[in-house]
Amino acid sequence: MSGPKGARGRRFEGALDPIAAQLNASIDFDQRLLPHDVAGSIAHAQMLAARGLITGADAKLIVEGLRRVEAKLASGELPWDAALEDVHMNVEARLIEDIGDAGRRLHTGRSRNDQVATDLRLYARAAAAQIVTAIDDLRRAFLAQARAHVDTLMPGYTHFQRAQPVRLAHHMLAYDAMLERDRGRVTDAARRADVSPLGSGALAGTTLPIDREHVARALGFSSVTRNSLDAVGDRDFAIELVAACALMQAHLSRLGEELVLWTSQEVGFVRIGEAYCSGSSLMPQKMNPDLAELLRAKSGRSVGAWVTLLTVLKGLPLAYNKDLQETQEPLYDAVETALSTLAVAAGMVASLVFDVDRLRAAIGAGHLVATELADYLVTKGVAFREAHDVAGHLVRVATAKGVELGQLSIEELKAVHILFEADVADWLDPARAVDRRDLPGGPAKSRVLAEIDRISAELGVQPPHS
Repeated sequence: MSGPKGARGRRFEGALDPIAAQLNASIDFDQRLLPHDVAGSIAHAQMLAARGLITGADAKLIVEGLRRVEAKLASGELPWDAALEDVHMNVEARLIEDIGDAGRRLHTGRSRNDQVATDLRLYARAAAAQIVTAIDDLRRAFLAQARAHVDTLMPGYTHFQRAQPVRLAHHMLAYDAMLERDRGRVTDAARRADVSPLGSGALAGTTLPIDREHVARALGFSSVTRNSLDAVGDRDFAIELVAACALMQAHLSRLGEELVLWTSQEVGFVRIGEAYCSGSSLMPQKMNPDLAELLRAKSGRSVGAWVTLLTVLKGLPLAYNKDLQETQEPLYDAVETALSTLAVAAGMVASLVFDVDRLRAAIGAGHLVATELADYLVTKGVAFREAHDVAGHLVRVATAKGVELGQLSIEELKAVHILFEADVADWLDPARAVDRRDLPGGPAKSRVLAEIDRISAELGVQPPHS
């Protein structure tokens, strides 16, 4: 290529200032787009030949050359050249070196503006598919724990105070519910990324008779964009995908927090496998839940990426601006963080060993069946607000005596409300209390088993009791 390297050409007499060139170059991070850039260029070259804009022979040379260049750049046989600024110019320059003048015809009818927009959409679409797979792997880990602990009871919490008894399986499946929503958001973001901007040019398309639909079909896009100005300046699809990742990371952060608390000696509900813990450089007895803590912390990174994207985009005039280069690193970081944390979370959840006895014992302290007393009176015709007040008073009585509600005698109960009978004892049994909550979304055994079956079918996992 004559003149300065990159896109400057003979319009410029000299090269960029070295420090400016370093700031301007994106090759250190946009080389991630290599397979997508090559795929887009192959589809573009084949379309140009189909439209008679280049010869079939040149198209064949270009396609074969692009595949060689991709392999050599990916393997490190060819080094990346920062003076060429980005992945697009590196690929094109290496192609011209490889096949000669035919390579100079590749950029016919397109701009780097629609080229990078296409590459990023291909990247986002592929990344979303990987994230969905990783989400489902984590969901399978939660499902396996739920299957193993259908009959394990534990305290449910509000305000991190013991509240009511639930099944551990129900708690595990709460994370599946979060992840199912995350999956839907990622899939939805991918759907809006699935349109081809190639052919939009720098901002106003091209005078050449290209076939945008041809390229879209070749790249597996569902359709083409409808406004060239918007197409080259749009990064909404990246913002949406990163937003979905950020919310998913918030869910993983909640998981990390619970595991940190539950593995503490003060709580002691669960042990994390040694493959997901670390030791102390000073204290030899320590086994720290470092990976759970990192799950908790990584949410800040992804939320930061989302805020960065919004901030970059918020004040840009149409159409393309170099500012958009700054949308790439937050996208890559959010995607790579999502994939690594999902993989770690799946392994860590699979490694969990719960202390079933300790979980069950925790139900026996804290008056977790107080609501059952109120509900019992409601079935006798007492207004709930009155029943709630009676149950609260009985909690006070039991606390003063240093006993649990189930240890109060029937005489003590009847002294507070005459409608208590001997059958109230059944209501104070935690297992029966849980199974009495037999409604959609509830923790009763039949409902939990039905939910396990539903999720198993969705994830292609054989139900355990089939």
